Amino acid sequence: MKIWVDADACPVAIKEILYRAAKRVEVPLTLVANQMLRVPPSPWIRAVQVPAGFDVADQRIAEAAEAGDVVVTADIPLASLVIAKGAAVIDPRGELLDARNIQERLTLRNFMETLRSGGVETGGPAALSSADKQAFANQLDRLLARRKG
Repeated sequence: MKIWVDADACPVAIKEILYRAAKRVEVPLTLVANQMLRVPPSPWIRAVQVPAGFDVADQRIAEAAEAGDVVVTADIPLASLVIAKGAAVIDPRGELLDARNIQERLTLRNFMETLRSGGVETGGPAALSSADKQAFANQLDRLLARRKG
C-alpha cells in the first residue's frame, strides 16, 4: 500500500495528519503537486513536483496508483480513475469514495459545472472544520488498519 496525495489543493491540516500516519505505520506517502512542497524529513514521505498545467498532477497520480493504494483528493474525475484501478479514495473531509458512490458524485460534479458555466454562482466549499479533520483522520486510520489485517 502507498498513499498518494493530490497536494495542490490539499489543506495543510490534512497533510499534517498524513505525515504523522505515514511515519507511524511506515507506509510510503507521496505528495504530487505542480509547485515545490516542503515535507518533513522521513524515509516514508516524499514530494513530487510536476510541470504546471491542467490536471498534470492528477494524471501522474492516476498513472502511478495501484490496487490497494490510498489516494487523497477532492478531484472527482481523478477519484473515478483510481477507483477503477482498485485504489481507495478519501477526500479531505473524510468521505470515502468508492465504486458504490463515485458515479453519483461524478453526476453531481458535472451538474454543478454546467450551472457554473451558465453563470450561476454555486459558491465554494465551506472551510475545513475540526469535525472534517477528525473524520479524515478516522477514515485514514480505518484504511490503514485494513492494511495490517
